[in-house]
This record gives sequence, structure tokens and C-alpha cells, in this order.
Amino acid sequence: MREDYTQQTDDLPNAEVPTIFLDNDFRDPDLDRYLEKFEEYDPSIAVLGDAYTRGEARELNRAASEVLMEAAYKEVVVVPKCEEAFDILDRDVTLGVPIGYSDIQAEDLGWSNYRDRKVHILGAAPDKAFDAIQKLTQPNLQNDPPADVRGVDYNGFQKAAYVGEYWSRDGYKPADHLSIRETVRKSLEEIKEFWVEKEIWPDIEPVEIYGDAVDEPDELLWMDDGGDPIGSREGLEQAYVDEYEKYGKMAFRSESQKKFIEYREGLEKV
Repeated sequence: MREDYTQQTDDLPNAEVPTIFLDNDFRDPDLDRYLEKFEEYDPSIAVLGDAYTRGEARELNRAASEVLMEAAYKEVVVVPKCEEAFDILDRDVTLGVPIGYSDIQAEDLGWSNYRDRKVHILGAAPDKAFDAIQKLTQPNLQNDPPADVRGVDYNGFQKAAYVGEYWSRDGYKPADHLSIRETVRKSLEEIKEFWVEKEIWPDIEPVEIYGDAVDEPDELLWMDDGGDPIGSREGLEQAYVDEYEKYGKMAFRSESQKKFIEYREGLEKV
């Protein structure tokens, strides 16, 4: 998520998503505000900001060093937007490689500047990101060492979902038959398949570290609605789920009904 936004799961009682990647508001950057959000969300990957000048590079490098001093395992990204930044940013800082709709692109600064450094590819669909990986890692005429590509990100498929399209390995396709959330999920499935085909996929996925974002009851039934089945992932996200000593995990449509049945049945929570 971006630090000037809020979690979109706030209105979903049975959805809790960790903030693994925290981007900055590049149109209105504020490092102090960003660091406050960093403390609040504790992301694994932090994109601190863009360095357009020597002064900005020094400031961002200082902030990155302070974060890494406290949490060396985090990926702290600074985006060079001037050639001087490459010399100023420490080698333990991950360089952001802008290939999306940034005003300054990686090719403007020269691909060789990113070689032999830790990098994170910012923006652009997976096929374009894969092309960037080739430029950063394949042998070149200067015999530069390859970059260490730590990750990629892309949020275009969320925007496309609102115009009824999902991303596929064959380009964007219509998704008028799907909801917004289903459309985004379809794009994510296609993106995963793209990277798996390229043999670029982590051995451990975030869900294995953080667990599922949605808690599932022992039976996919509404306990306060005559035992009707929960028919969709969206329905489950909107459920009120709790675990009880006698019946295990149960799901309810509303919080008021949940409390009423707990009282009526004398349910003891685990």
C-alpha cells in the first residue's frame, strides 16, 4: 500500500492483511510522515522516496541507514533520480528502478548504473519488468556484474479492474462478468503463472509466513441464518468469525446476531 492511503480491508470484519510493501506518495513526498507510517505498519519492504538531488540522496541515505541499523533484515529502497545518487547511496540500500510512469526512467540514467547493486523494479506490467531484469542481469558489452534483483511491484491491474479488464499473459482481457475483487484476483493468478513460467518465484510465499488474510470457520455455514452456506470469498470476508470451546470456529452475518447467539447458547470462546 501507499503511505497516504488506508487499508481497504477496514470495512471487512474478517479480513486482516499485513502491509508487506509500503510505498511513498511520490507526488507529495514527506520523509517524516513516511517514517511515522513505517513505524505504524512495520513493512518488510520500505520505499523511502526519490532522490532528485545530492541533498535528497544524502537525506534518504541517512534515513535508510537508521532503519537498517534497527532492522537489517528489511529491504529499504531509495529511487535514484539523478546520477549523483548512485555514488551517495550506500550499498546496503536497495536501488529503486523506475520503469512505470515515472518522470525519469531507468534508461534515462543508464542501466549500467544499477549493475552490481541490490535493486527493486518499480512499476510496469510483468512482461516489461521481465525485460528490465534481462537488462540488469544478462551479459553486456562492458562485462558489468549483474544486479541483484530483490523484487518487482505493479499496481496497474487494480486500476484496470475498475474499467472491467484483467491482466493476462496475452495482454489485458475483458472481465465484465467478474466483480472488482474477482478481477484483481484473476490478474494476480495470471501474474503468478507468468513468473512461475519464467522460473522467478520465491520458495516461500507471504501467506506461509503471515497466514491467510481471511479466517475460515470449521464449516462454511452462516450460524445465524438457518445454516445457509457461505457462497463466496467476499461473503466470508464480511463474516464475523470466532472460535468456541464446544463448536469450534463459527461464522455469523452480523455482530449483533453473533453476540445474541453467544448469550443465548452460553458459548464459551477459546
